[in-house]
Amino acid sequence: MTVELKNDYLTVQINEAGAELSSVKSNEGLEYMWQADPKYWGRHAPVLFPFVGRLKDDQFTVAGQSYPMGQHGFARDHDFRVVEQTATSATLELTDSAETRKVYPFAFRLRLIYTLTDHELTIGYDVHNPANQDLLFSIGGHPAFNVPLDAPEGDLANYQVTVAPKKVYQHIPLQAPYNDIDNSTDLDLTKPLPLTRDLFKNDAVILNLDHEETTLLLSSDLNDHGVAMTIEDAPYVGMWSPYPKDAPFVCLEPWWGIADNVNHDGQLSHKMGINKLAPNQTFDAKYAVKFF
Repeated sequence: MTVELKNDYLTVQINEAGAELSSVKSNEGLEYMWQADPKYWGRHAPVLFPFVGRLKDDQFTVAGQSYPMGQHGFARDHDFRVVEQTATSATLELTDSAETRKVYPFAFRLRLIYTLTDHELTIGYDVHNPANQDLLFSIGGHPAFNVPLDAPEGDLANYQVTVAPKKVYQHIPLQAPYNDIDNSTDLDLTKPLPLTRDLFKNDAVILNLDHEETTLLLSSDLNDHGVAMTIEDAPYVGMWSPYPKDAPFVCLEPWWGIADNVNHDGQLSHKMGINKLAPNQTFDAKYAVKFF
């Protein structure tokens, strides 16, 4: 089933499967979201929960027991239920079950809150811990945007990402598929970052945002269309397009978590970037995308 939000400028579609944003289309017919052609990548904008990226040896350990877990967790492969909806907003919910507890021994309530205002879509994450023990988790977004936008003659190389605040960022490399923060480098983003295929040769480009509000502007000289993503209080953001495929999209990924470190010992409580949520507490995070 698909949930639709609509106003005078945009029509948004969200799949109940994975609570995945699948379409943002202008009322003139311009589609901003990647349409999941499996030739390149068969997803639109998966929700990453309870982990972002890969775990060491695809498993983690809690209280002496190991659990298997694939890349980016399981939320993207589960059906959510709509718990609230208006013409311009929707809240979708996933809770733990006997199935999830086989691979993730925590109780949780995960809500995705989509809110459409004029030309902007806000995506909110609400993670609640209903249990009497700490909840350990990561969460993030993986939205893919078409490049080019309304310019058939262009491709990814015609686009750039401008980051604000303009400064030198810590670039955390991947020793794929794990992070190698000890070999971080400086990335000067005082000027726009041109997009090239080789930029993604070593997988995602990861920036340490240090929880500072940050805006990434995806734009081109081909026309006036693009997207501007503003991320509130996230530790990391990733940029990705599948290398070496000539894929006509790029992902801008706000992350409250990160792939395991190359030296991680497998203990979930030691995981880099893990969030620890106390009993009966709620974690809130959000980002917003303006479409123009």
